[in-house]
Amino acid sequence: MKPGNGQQTGGARRTGAGWVVSLATLGPLGRKLPAPGTWGALAGTAWFALFFRETGTAALAVWSLATALAAVAVCGGAERRLARRDPGCVVLDEFVAMPLCFLNWRAVTVADIGGWTPPFWAVLAAGFLLFRFFDILKPLGISRLQDLPGGWGVVADDIAAALAACASLHVLTAVAVALAR
Repeated sequence: MKPGNGQQTGGARRTGAGWVVSLATLGPLGRKLPAPGTWGALAGTAWFALFFRETGTAALAVWSLATALAAVAVCGGAERRLARRDPGCVVLDEFVAMPLCFLNWRAVTVADIGGWTPPFWAVLAAGFLLFRFFDILKPLGISRLQDLPGGWGVVADDIAAALAACASLHVLTAVAVALAR
């Protein structure tokens, strides 16, 4: 059977694989830059700031769940195509997890910390740094989530790191407010 009559050629398979890997690596962010996880998280922070700043907490949670499920499929496919478990160049997981760091972020920006109210950029910076802390060190059992099969293991640890960063951001804000009184 000639190509074009319903039969997939080797080139077509490579093109499909290239698309999945390019999406999972966010193009050059995961493949060309040093510290790819940091760049993926930074891109996810910008994504939140540009597109979800005005989104309510419930809508942000639903959107994050939907993109996380899609990332499970894409990251799992990239793992298979690259023949490596949770390859460092795959950064879609950091990208989709980052907005979860900022659930109910407005509560942080209205906090009165001794006459100082954190501006939006400070909340972004704190969320980013807390996420990278939890993503790199993987405390609190986060590291065990990497043992989940396929794309689940790639994405779940980042979701947990984002939720831990979010909780930490809110706890640190509450402590700072209490100490400032």
